[in-house]
Amino acid sequence: MKQAVKQVLAWLAILSCGIALARADVPYAHDLQKDAAAARAVQGVVLLVFVGAHCSYCETALKEFLIPMSGNADYLSKVVMRQVESTGFRDLKDFQGRKVSHRKFAGENGARLTPTVMIFDGEGRQLAKPVVGVTTLDYYGVYLDQAIDQGVAKIRSKLGGLVPSGS
Repeated sequence: MKQAVKQVLAWLAILSCGIALARADVPYAHDLQKDAAAARAVQGVVLLVFVGAHCSYCETALKEFLIPMSGNADYLSKVVMRQVESTGFRDLKDFQGRKVSHRKFAGENGARLTPTVMIFDGEGRQLAKPVVGVTTLDYYGVYLDQAIDQGVAKIRSKLGGLVPSGS
């Protein structure tokens, strides 16, 4: 019975993330503790893309890769995606529950160039080498997948290889 309840909660987390992400965009980060809880529910990761206000490469990364990925069931079962505006002053609650601006959070995490994609666990620890810039469109998706898969593998290996039912 407990296992069934856990599976239902995991799928509800996936569904709630899916509904938010299916709106054809990667939402801005607002509450990373909440996002981390959703990622933990599916034994997945939090992907943060640090973007700039007038960054054409950021638009390419979002439109060509991250937005399509955000509506894909394979990614929904392992990734919670959010944007952080590196020079912006939007408020967010970080992984420790502190209220900081997007700009401060980006600086604290060393996101100096945009776009930068970082993969985090539920505690705010980076799990893979950041994907910085969009160098070659032909390989960018591969680089993103490698970072995501590396992070998910680390999470799931710590949990003994357990994977939510249906993944």
